[in-house]
Amino acid sequence: MRECHRRVSFLIAAKSMKQKAIKFFSKLIHPIPVMRPQDLAENGAGRIQLLNPKTDPLRILGIDTRFTQQLSVTDSIILPKNAGKCQIDKIISDTELLLKSTPVKDPRTLAVLTKPEGTAYKCLPHIDQDAVYERVYDELNNGRCITIFPEGGSHDRAELLPFKAGVTIMALGAMAKYPGLDVKIVPCGLNYFHAHRFRSRAVIEFGNPITISQDLVEQFKKGGQGKREACTTLLDTIFYALKAVTVNVPNDQTLMVIQAARRLYKPANNRRLHIAQVIDLNRRFVIGYNLYKDDPRVIELQQKVMAYNQLLKYHGLKDHQVPEINLREWWTFFLLCYRVGVLLVWGLLAFPGAILNLPIVITAKVLSAKKAKEALANSSVKIRGRDVLATWKFLVGLGLIPLLYTFYTIMVLWYCLRTDMSWYQRLFWPTATWNLLPFVSYASMRFAENGVDVFKSLRPLYMALVDPDSTQNLRQLREKLSQDITNVIDDFGPKVFSDFDRNNVFRSDSTSKESVSELAEGGRTFSQIATQFLTGRAKELLDDTQIFNWTKEESENEDDQLYFLDKRGGISASASDAECSNPLKTTPITEKS
Repeated sequence: MRECHRRVSFLIAAKSMKQKAIKFFSKLIHPIPVMRPQDLAENGAGRIQLLNPKTDPLRILGIDTRFTQQLSVTDSIILPKNAGKCQIDKIISDTELLLKSTPVKDPRTLAVLTKPEGTAYKCLPHIDQDAVYERVYDELNNGRCITIFPEGGSHDRAELLPFKAGVTIMALGAMAKYPGLDVKIVPCGLNYFHAHRFRSRAVIEFGNPITISQDLVEQFKKGGQGKREACTTLLDTIFYALKAVTVNVPNDQTLMVIQAARRLYKPANNRRLHIAQVIDLNRRFVIGYNLYKDDPRVIELQQKVMAYNQLLKYHGLKDHQVPEINLREWWTFFLLCYRVGVLLVWGLLAFPGAILNLPIVITAKVLSAKKAKEALANSSVKIRGRDVLATWKFLVGLGLIPLLYTFYTIMVLWYCLRTDMSWYQRLFWPTATWNLLPFVSYASMRFAENGVDVFKSLRPLYMALVDPDSTQNLRQLREKLSQDITNVIDDFGPKVFSDFDRNNVFRSDSTSKESVSELAEGGRTFSQIATQFLTGRAKELLDDTQIFNWTKEESENEDDQLYFLDKRGGISASASDAECSNPLKTTPITEKS
């Protein structure tokens, strides 16, 4: 926003503008409210079914339905569990209507509609967005920028959702309305590290600007089928360009495998990674895996990586902690005692701020969990609602912190007024309280963060003392697995990336020339990435019962921490141990004179 030197307006859901806090802060970014059909969806009365999918595939019959009251022509019907959406062509009666296109082509939609007892449904109204488009056209023509989330909403999945066509209509429509206007589309990838956690980090990556050809604009002007084809072509270009600046995998388990392999990979110039290089390396691993996932060597490595992850879970360790438990017994015992002492010191230093900010922590945790649960219930694409969780934690903190500090200041003022202090002291202490509270809270927060890091470092030291044989075997297993992964990557790397260099694998450029061109043009590489990652035998390996015969479901793995314990007891940071969660993606549309 700062670097483009233009005013930037964000497209935001009109539903969000109804919340006072979001409305207040969104005014700072010149919002353009957009009414989304899903925000107005309502449960349909009765149940619906498709009786004759072969002879009459467009006729939907209702059971105790009120089609004439709840639906209109061009409205749509949404089926449960994201099974499909059907647009209405004609409403015959309260219990009968015709669809615009047959649902027989989609097996999931057909299976839901042909249930003997019928199926529940939601009524999705059609909304005319012409006013929004006209405002966007004018903004672009006036030399301003528009930022849009092409997926249509936030989610916490590990892959991109299908894009909405609105971004293409805005770009092509503006160039069609104002001849000579040259609209550029800049893909922007938001890659989060532990997005749901406090003080987590994010990497914003910008791709090459997309130039819209005049042929697409002329095709868009024709309307009808030509307009649809132009929008589809541009939407595919945007989709693959955004994939080039994000990490996309089918599910969280896939991401765990990719990240584990990346951590174990040991290139010739083994060194600490910058956080942006972590994302780049994850993306390269995804490309390489999807090209060679059926290779026997890759399948064998996948099995070993999953088994190694389960062993780490069993021992309660993180991967980066395994190399650091190779210490002498006397030094391990001394270091463990030292760390316990340090933990007590950090805990005492963090205690004042923890007590002062406890109301904020409790309120943020409870309210954000409630909002995440509500969002999860109303969404068909969210997995855990972590995107909402992080948002509401931020909003609660933003609102409660000044209120709570004001309350503490008033309490100090009230106490001073009840004493025999001079007027100078009565003013000094409340003023000092108001100004010192942020510093005390920040210092306590940093003390607490260091304390948590030290606490998590106690486990490997304890394991090295009580079970040295197991830790020795774990270190040997990790070293062997790391060597196997490095050998496979060194063999396959030059075949995937022509610029691959095992002596300089971490470069400043985000992707190779091949991957960028294929992604931007909708080529082969990421078309394969869109396929399922773990199928057949690989899915079985993800089950704990296949390795340890466990029957109880294990809780989700905690993310790796950003520190190492060296033999001198020091803590050093490493961005390579950060894990990348499911990211959100933005596509800023800018106009270039």
